[in-house]
Amino acid sequence: MFPVSEARPIARKNEVPAPRRAFQIADKSSKSATRQGMRCSTCSMQRVCMPSALSPDECERLDAIICATRIVRRGETLYRSGDAFQSVYAVRSGCFKTVVVHRDGDEQVTGFHLAGDALGLDGVSSDSHTCDAIALEDSVVCIIPFDLLELLCREVKAIQHHVHRLMSSEIVRESNLMMLLGTMSAEQRVAAFLLNISARMKARGYSPAQFVLRMTREEIGSYLGLKLETVSRMFSKLQKAGVVDARGKEVRILNQASLESV
Repeated sequence: MFPVSEARPIARKNEVPAPRRAFQIADKSSKSATRQGMRCSTCSMQRVCMPSALSPDECERLDAIICATRIVRRGETLYRSGDAFQSVYAVRSGCFKTVVVHRDGDEQVTGFHLAGDALGLDGVSSDSHTCDAIALEDSVVCIIPFDLLELLCREVKAIQHHVHRLMSSEIVRESNLMMLLGTMSAEQRVAAFLLNISARMKARGYSPAQFVLRMTREEIGSYLGLKLETVSRMFSKLQKAGVVDARGKEVRILNQASLESV
C-alpha cells in the first residue's frame, strides 16, 4: 500500500492531527517502531502499493502521515486477534501469514502477504483485529494510522480510490478462497496456489517462474484445506509430471501452460 517517509505537517481546511501524533499512535503498537528518512519515491514497492498519478503535493501529504516503520522478526506477531484497531500496515519487505485460531485451539491460515501488500484491514469493521498476523521471515512494515488516512482520503480522491480498491481486493480474495476450498481437487488447489504466487512475484518485478516459498508445506496445507501429506504428495506429482521442480522451499515452474491446465 503506502511506504514510509519523514513526517511533514498537513495544512488544509479540515485540521489533520500533526504527524507527531501519528507517530505516537503508531509507536504504541511496538517499541520497535522507528522513524525513517525514506520517502515513498525511494521505496522499491512504490509501483505495487501506491496509487498511481499522485501529484508531488499529494505525495508529500501522504509522506506526512506515514512516519514510522516497524521491524517484525520471524515468528513474531504484528497484531493479534482482539487487539484494538488503530493502523493499517504496508509490508515493505518480508512476508506474513494471517491466522485465525478456532475454539479448539486449531489454527487456520487465511492468507499470505508479500512485500507491497496491505495488512490490518480486517479491523475496520469492528475496530478490533479478527486474526493474528505473524512474520514468516524478518520483515519491515510501514505504519499508517487509520484516522489520519481517513482524513487524507476525504481530500485526495486518488488515495480514497486506492483504499477502496484494497478493501475490494480483500473481498475478491476471500471469495476466490471459498471457491478454491469448495470446488477444486487437491491437485488443482496446489496448482492454483503456485500460479497465484507466480503472478504476485511477476507484479513485483521478480521472476514468475522461480521463487522461494517462505511458508512451510504445513502452512500451505492449512491455507488450502489439505493435510501436510497431501500437499507433499501433490508437489511430488507435479514434479514427476515435469510441471514444477520443487526442492525444499525453492520452486521452479517448468511448464506454465501445463500448470494452468491443471
